[in-house]
Amino acid sequence: MKRFILSVMAGSTALLPGIAHAEPWHMGFQPPASPVAEHMQDFHGMLLYIITGIALFVLLLLVFVALRFNDRVNKTPAQFSHNVLIEVLWTVIPVVILIVIAVPSYRLLYYTDRAQNPEMTLKVTGYQWYWGYEYPDQNGTNFLSYMVPDKDIDKAAGQLRLLSTDTPVVLPVDTTIRILVTASDVLHAWAVPAFGIKIDAVPGRLNETWVRITKPGTYYGQCSELCGKDHAFMPIEIRAVTKEEFQNWVAKSAEEHASGDTASAQYAYLEDRD
Repeated sequence: MKRFILSVMAGSTALLPGIAHAEPWHMGFQPPASPVAEHMQDFHGMLLYIITGIALFVLLLLVFVALRFNDRVNKTPAQFSHNVLIEVLWTVIPVVILIVIAVPSYRLLYYTDRAQNPEMTLKVTGYQWYWGYEYPDQNGTNFLSYMVPDKDIDKAAGQLRLLSTDTPVVLPVDTTIRILVTASDVLHAWAVPAFGIKIDAVPGRLNETWVRITKPGTYYGQCSELCGKDHAFMPIEIRAVTKEEFQNWVAKSAEEHASGDTASAQYAYLEDRD
């Protein structure tokens, strides 16, 4: 797989590890790029062992019963209605299994809830059918992010069909980032698999999550809540860079995006889509 990320400052293509998106015949998770995603995949692995063990046990039990108690081997069926030991076991063992699952499940749930002492904030707003981003801590930088149409895809620059955006989100690595998510019209969902994030965007409500990106790269996501006819065409593209590169990007883009004059971009995009 080609691995590259567009240089934030120079606009050239730089080879960096970590482009996270689904591939044809992709099996399994995308490589985790945050502590939350790592914990989620560890939890998934634990569950996989548990359910595999249960499935194998039930299969072996069925085979044993079919071979041991069929009418050719067992001519005279046993005459009993219950067994206290077995009934205790099939009550206690599932309860123990559920406790083993529930404890790390709740721990993970609270871990993903919100950041402790966040270093910066990113506000995400879902629209029909694009995303808006605000950096309250970075001089009010804000912009809208639209999917790059098929006819404008620049493969030489590493753009991907249905995933690349005209203005990617830029975030620093090794930084605890609080993410506030809302919507302006209907329900959306901001989802980035490599970060272990999928959070609803609800009109009139701010939902909160967080991320701490562990390695530079380009990460992709999509709206994951059915939101209308162009639901499939509002991707998320995030470029994770070093803290120094991020500060340089903020200095360069603050003036460009701080005006908040996004109406012309909205109308141009909608007219082009129509």
